[in-house]
Amino acid sequence: MSNDSNKKKTTPEIKNRKARHDYFVEETYEAGIVLKGTEVKSLRQGKASFTDSFAFMDHGEIYLKDLYIKEFDQGSYNNHDPRRIRKLLLKKSEIQKIDKAISQKGFTLIPLKIYFKHGYAKVLLGLARGKKQYDKRADIAKKDMKRELERNLKKSQFKI
Repeated sequence: MSNDSNKKKTTPEIKNRKARHDYFVEETYEAGIVLKGTEVKSLRQGKASFTDSFAFMDHGEIYLKDLYIKEFDQGSYNNHDPRRIRKLLLKKSEIQKIDKAISQKGFTLIPLKIYFKHGYAKVLLGLARGKKQYDKRADIAKKDMKRELERNLKKSQFKI
């Protein structure tokens, strides 16, 4: 027997790296996403980008706009539009909470990551408030201090 059968296939987890840098994420929601077949195949290959994507509410439903999912290489004329608007699937109670929060000043709904759960594509949405420039600088300084502290701690462990 070969070892290939023992290897588990892993599906990619596509993250929005800029989201936590640009926003304070207050609350997160897991939503299903309505996709076409070629979109699912591209996502399984990890070919997606969150640049400038956001979620919005329209007539009691939530949609994702400007999420780029690359056209599937082997997809023929059935291929999808890479930046089409995609519907998100949430519970009614979650939609009502999100609607109430979005109506407040300064809150927005942004995608944090896309992943597969039990074979279904899911989007982790973040209810977020925008950061000011000085908040971003403070976060960078905090990260640098933490990195420096870990580096010093690591050096001191090797000297013993």
